[in-house]
Amino acid sequence: MDFVHKYEAFQKDVQPALKSKQEELAMLGYEGVTEQEIWNFLTRKKWKKPKDDIRLYEIVADILSVQPGEYMNFVTIEAFKIGSLSLDDEKERRELLK
Repeated sequence: MDFVHKYEAFQKDVQPALKSKQEELAMLGYEGVTEQEIWNFLTRKKWKKPKDDIRLYEIVADILSVQPGEYMNFVTIEAFKIGSLSLDDEKERRELLK
C-alpha cells in the first residue's frame, strides 16, 4: 500500500510555485530537476512530520525556500540508499564532483 502524504491535496494548488522553483534550479545549472522531484524532496525530507494545521502560504514558502545544495544533498543520499551510486567507478566519481 502506497503512503499518501498529508499535503498531497495541495500539490495541484502549488504547481506554479513548483514550476518557478524548477525554472530557478534550471537557471542555476540543474536542468534535469523536475517539479515532481522537488515535491518528492519536500514530502520525504522537509515535511517528514506534517503539521495538521498547515496553511497554503506555508507550503508555497517552503517550496520557494528550497536551496540547490539542500536538494542535491538529499538526492545524493537517496542514491546511496538505493545503491545506484557507487564510488568504485572512476567515471561516477568524476561525475559526482562536477
